[in-house]
Amino acid sequence: MSIPRRPRLAVWKFASCDGCQLSVLDLEDDLLAIAGRIEIANFREASSAVVEGPYDLSLVEGSVTTVEDVRRIKEVRAESRVLVTIGACATAGGVQALRNFADVEEFTRAVYAHPEYIRTLATSTPIADHVSVDFELRGCPISKAQLLELVSAYLGGRVPNLPNESVCLECKRRGNVCVVVARGTPCLGPVTQTGCGAICPAYQRGCYGCFGPQGSPNIPSMLRHLDYLGMPHPEVQRVFRTFNAFAPAFRAASEAVGEKGGK
Repeated sequence: MSIPRRPRLAVWKFASCDGCQLSVLDLEDDLLAIAGRIEIANFREASSAVVEGPYDLSLVEGSVTTVEDVRRIKEVRAESRVLVTIGACATAGGVQALRNFADVEEFTRAVYAHPEYIRTLATSTPIADHVSVDFELRGCPISKAQLLELVSAYLGGRVPNLPNESVCLECKRRGNVCVVVARGTPCLGPVTQTGCGAICPAYQRGCYGCFGPQGSPNIPSMLRHLDYLGMPHPEVQRVFRTFNAFAPAFRAASEAVGEKGGK
């Protein structure tokens, strides 16, 4: 009697810091349990051993920043039955998407002695701008618990049960004192998707928006409140241009503030 083939998992890297791939490895004992049910066929961060595709599930970290990236992500999509993007770089362009608001050629001339050898795109864009994506797992880095839920859901043939609510609700569950109300600290918690466990507010710091916009962010209200707290417009623009600068809601917020000018 033949033994059914285990689903094949591949993990791919594009322009990124590798932090989300390390989150996969950080699953430790849970990863060993998963490995018993799924074949880790292509994961260069973990092993040089590669099993040729096609792959049943592909996890893609990183943004598209070169012509080569554009070609390669199309190849990955073609050999992946299910493709999931993991992390802020893959889902929103990442920190490197700051180039999208600047003159890349000018920066290249300033940084490199021979800029003529540099081949890069003027933008850093999410994977979904180039190929169809089946699911997005947000965060910088991603939540290990959410990653485990995602893989478990795939193996169980069900939809992942992942939150799309704001960090504020996580603060309430954790019993955090609101840093905005108690300390007047600017915080993106009301417009940011939970997933980090509200760790920054737990230590009296405002949320930095690591997990990108929540399901229905009230950006106009957030901008008004940051203005009420006295945050200068350039600073408001800066807080929206961090890990998820090119996420549509955060991008629109930073551009709206930029149109107002400084104060």
